[in-house]
Amino acid sequence: MKSDLSVNVNGIGSFIGKEELSRLSVSAIEHLVALREGSGRGSEYTGWLRLPDKTISETAPVLGCARRLRAQAPVTVVVGIGGSYLGARALTEALNDPFAVQEHRLLFAGHTLSEDYHAALLKYLDSTLYNIVVISKSGTTTEPAIAFRILRDHLRSKVGAPAMKSHIVAITDARRGALHDLAVNEGYETFVIPDDVGGRYSVLTPVALLPLALAGYDIGAFAQGMLDMALSVREGNDTPANIAVTYAAARNTLYEMGYSTEILISYEPSLVFLAEWWKQLYGESEGKESKGIFPASVTFTTDLHSMGQYIQQGERKLFETVIHIKESHKKLVVPVASDNSDGIGFIAGRRMTEVNHKAEAGTRIAHTEGGVPVIVISMERIDEYNLGQLMYFFELACAISGYVLGVNPFDQPGVESYKKNMFALLGKPGFEAERERLEKELQAKG
Repeated sequence: MKSDLSVNVNGIGSFIGKEELSRLSVSAIEHLVALREGSGRGSEYTGWLRLPDKTISETAPVLGCARRLRAQAPVTVVVGIGGSYLGARALTEALNDPFAVQEHRLLFAGHTLSEDYHAALLKYLDSTLYNIVVISKSGTTTEPAIAFRILRDHLRSKVGAPAMKSHIVAITDARRGALHDLAVNEGYETFVIPDDVGGRYSVLTPVALLPLALAGYDIGAFAQGMLDMALSVREGNDTPANIAVTYAAARNTLYEMGYSTEILISYEPSLVFLAEWWKQLYGESEGKESKGIFPASVTFTTDLHSMGQYIQQGERKLFETVIHIKESHKKLVVPVASDNSDGIGFIAGRRMTEVNHKAEAGTRIAHTEGGVPVIVISMERIDEYNLGQLMYFFELACAISGYVLGVNPFDQPGVESYKKNMFALLGKPGFEAERERLEKELQAKG
């Protein structure tokens, strides 16, 4: 199956040697085979690889739940953090009309510890009926656990305990954990996060599919895009022409040459949260053992008027990956004016997409000439199908890239460090000695 996505690495050719890229392409292919065969590190968490093969035929329960919740209330609050939050947020932000009144509004909670944010959310929810979709394998992750406790208390006071359970859906572990046990005891409708799928690779599970369906989008088209990409890059294409291999090899070649920061760039503001999802995927998968490319993002042309100066002439340790969108959904032409006081008469009569593409092309040339390698990922348009292709491509390329780097791309041991300190400082039982040490350290540092 041929992918509609393409990867162009011509913009890095003057910065790297062909021999280095060829060597890492061979390595990337070897690791693709290891990934597919389950012989690499962390292989117990590679269930996401073949999710596209079965998801299309298993969407009926998700669609049924979405219909029920949509009929029951005009708003759903999705509670989660990290991979339990970013995939759904990325998809709905990419697809939403930013100015339209939404038939069913999705709100998000549990991704921050901000008191002001959650207080403002409760104030809004005082005046509307709502559902809660809570997403957590364990049910004990601090941020969503706090938010869910607050929201459950608020919802109980609004609709009463008997009615509340029909307004709550839990997406959690199949057999164990605090949230699983609570959902069973309270009678919440539940969906499962598979044991062999980590949070940042969970976008094709109910974690993202249910919010996407609630927002009214076509989860079948999204799953089909993922399947078509999987059939294109996962197997039967163990060559340097495989775009997942191309991207993994290119970024690791640049990393070996000293380019330690990758900036994901789009020219569409709707892709801001797609970039946030990408940053978690690559940062959490590769940033360990004192290794890894630092993932950053900007939105052009907006950020050309802020970060553009640094990118053009700052420290030469960064490279760009540009998401190029070929077609827009709407047509808007720059009008002809009776005078040319703004100096843009030469653009009159042209579509804004053409202007945006010319700005993109000019920027790519300027940055390359200024010492910034540029990779270009092209997709047809922003819709469910193409986003499915893009996200599976990024997932597979990330797993390959982590193996090329020499790390396990499916664990995140460093995430626990801040949690232990936070628990100790909050007085969690069992952390008394650590609390004393940390408080002394804070006092010493003022």
